[in-house]
Amino acid sequence: MRDTRESRLLLVLLIAVAFALITVDIRGGEDSPVDGARQGAAAVFGPIENGVSSAVDPVGNAVSAIRDSGERHDRLAELEKENAALKARLGSDDRNSSRLKQLDKMLKIAGEGQYGIKGAQVIAIGAAQGFSWTITVDIGAHDGIQRDMTVLNGDGLVGRVTTVGPDTATVLLANDPDFTVGTRMEAGDELGFASGQGDRPLRVELLNGKADVKKGDRLVTFGSQADKPFVPGVPVGVVSRVDPSSGDLTRTLYVTPYVSFSKLDIVGIVVQAPKKDPRDTVLPAQPKPTPTPTVTVTVTPSGNALVGGEIKQEQ
Repeated sequence: MRDTRESRLLLVLLIAVAFALITVDIRGGEDSPVDGARQGAAAVFGPIENGVSSAVDPVGNAVSAIRDSGERHDRLAELEKENAALKARLGSDDRNSSRLKQLDKMLKIAGEGQYGIKGAQVIAIGAAQGFSWTITVDIGAHDGIQRDMTVLNGDGLVGRVTTVGPDTATVLLANDPDFTVGTRMEAGDELGFASGQGDRPLRVELLNGKADVKKGDRLVTFGSQADKPFVPGVPVGVVSRVDPSSGDLTRTLYVTPYVSFSKLDIVGIVVQAPKKDPRDTVLPAQPKPTPTPTVTVTVTPSGNALVGGEIKQEQ
């Protein structure tokens, strides 16, 4: 339609009529003279509006869902973060609890043997020295650690210090094939030398080829001159097998070590030797034997047998 003077006047007239109808409708309320027309319009345009609404609502719902999903995702991520932190704290608490137990056992051994020790944490296993059984600990020269110091934990002998850096030290473990320590049998003076065999029991050569030794006997360190590299009395292990005596000058034993070398965490380095040999005082208490029940059988003159307090007729 061309933009003429007549068209502009018609537009103004239509707007005026629309405002007049709106005013009459508002003032009339439920009795409005245009109510019927409004209802008719609703009947005509209502289905169209519903269709448009049905078409548009999924889009609006999707947008709302995306917004809600984002909020839920953020909350879920927050909860997962909180749970991860809680698990980390719980894990840390469990680990710290385990370390406290290890430390308590180690301090008990140190107290019984009168060893002056410095506690250390294992930070690496198997250093760069080929296939050696070694660990690296987190203390070194700055902490007073020196080469050829005895290393123990709450179970017994761990090894000896071989290399010292400013803040770390390398420990050769007692099960390493290059490791040798002088030993003494419990409650006796039978001396020998224990050598590592990797994941197999320690091999001990007793100096007395006719020594009376049996499975279950226990060994401790004999000690070195000037207490380096080994202080005396540190538990080594339990005899698991004894080779038959063949008349040789030495006798071979196989000893299961007290220490589990693949599960090392907290260790102690002996920086001060005891004033006197603790002998066997550091060994753990022997387990009490389980009593074996016995049955007493008494034969009566009548030919019946009394067994454990009950009378049974003999056949």
